[in-house]
Amino acid sequence: MSREPKIGFVSLGCPKALVDSERILTQLRAEGYRLVPTYQDADLVVVNTCGFIDAAVEESLEAIGEALAENGRVIVTGCLGARTETIRERYPNVLAVTGPHAYEDVLQAVHEHLPPRHDPFTSLVPPQGIKLTPRHYAYLKISEGCNHRCTFCIIPALRGDLVSRPIGEVLEEAERLVAAGVKELLVVAQDTSAYGVDLRYRHGFWRGRPIRTRLAELCQALGELGAWVRLHYVYPYPHVDEIIPLMAEGKILPYLDVPLQHASPRILKAMRRPAASERTLSRIQAWREICPDITLRSTFIVGFPGETEADFEELLAFLEEARLDRVGCFKYSPVEGAAANALPDPVPEEVKEERLKRFMLLQARISAEKLQRRIGKIEQVLIDEMEDGTAVGRTRGDAPEIDGRVYIDNAEGLTHGMFVRVRIVAADEHDLWGRLESPAA
Repeated sequence: MSREPKIGFVSLGCPKALVDSERILTQLRAEGYRLVPTYQDADLVVVNTCGFIDAAVEESLEAIGEALAENGRVIVTGCLGARTETIRERYPNVLAVTGPHAYEDVLQAVHEHLPPRHDPFTSLVPPQGIKLTPRHYAYLKISEGCNHRCTFCIIPALRGDLVSRPIGEVLEEAERLVAAGVKELLVVAQDTSAYGVDLRYRHGFWRGRPIRTRLAELCQALGELGAWVRLHYVYPYPHVDEIIPLMAEGKILPYLDVPLQHASPRILKAMRRPAASERTLSRIQAWREICPDITLRSTFIVGFPGETEADFEELLAFLEEARLDRVGCFKYSPVEGAAANALPDPVPEEVKEERLKRFMLLQARISAEKLQRRIGKIEQVLIDEMEDGTAVGRTRGDAPEIDGRVYIDNAEGLTHGMFVRVRIVAADEHDLWGRLESPAA
């Protein structure tokens, strides 16, 4: 029998790109390709790149260079692949370059440079497909692209306008994942709350019944599967309010990742973002009245062109009043092709750095105060890994890799993917420490 063709794979970027990688790998495995962990063992390497900000572009270019140096046969795909000239200028000898979510183009390039040596055997692939995350959680991507034209972002140029997946297809994938042992579904898209807009919320079918292609209906259905369901990248459109009661009822996790970016109406307008920060505060208050234990995460940008000290102070005041649970903050960084590059009054780098430090100090205090209140409470924790006899897991309010963790010392008999009940005994500004109470269903 002829030897299996062997593929090495490097996946960079956000969870949405990770899902792209999983789809490509699933198809390659179905076609009989063997996936290997080292450059030396691979006949060819695929690099799935990120091209959102300059640092990500440079990381992607370095990864391509490393793959070429170690293996020599490289196909490039992903967001940076939309800028072919950037890649070809530095690495003219890559075998092929394809753009983001161009699954067929990637496979065609692989077939051209490393043909499959036997017919596909779909039994080589588990029902849930090939996953790059641990077995107990998985990202569920519900759409591609974005209809927004934020001045700091080039995602629509890279990935196009919004294209929602059929709701029946999404729910069938979710069912397969849960049946395969996934305990947590992380719902992602570039704009999760716009799901179905491009399809005019038309009906699909799942389990023999009609269901609208809309976020609230999707969440209701996902809540029937018995897994944690966590929502990411949710713009605060009015219809998001319909999802909060599902959180209060325990249908989906009481967790909302809302990318607010700033609080100054003037800066939000320059970013081409919704600018009613006062309404955002009232919405947050209303959400907490319906679901008091809701965890709110957001990301912000400091040092955007034209940001004055008054604008920044307005952001700090918002942060103090909103008291968000989890917050990420980035210094503004010019992105090639972004409209914000042409805006006047750039903020000096030292001012950006000083504002970032002030922002993070304030949020660290808020986070520490909120986590201190959880000491003594019993929380359900999903175990992610074991480290030298200590179990490391997450509560309902913590997404993998970006939020806090729970460390449990008396962890004998535990393993990843288990739900346990933990009494919280200590906290800092980010993480929790707990004592095992008993296994939880």
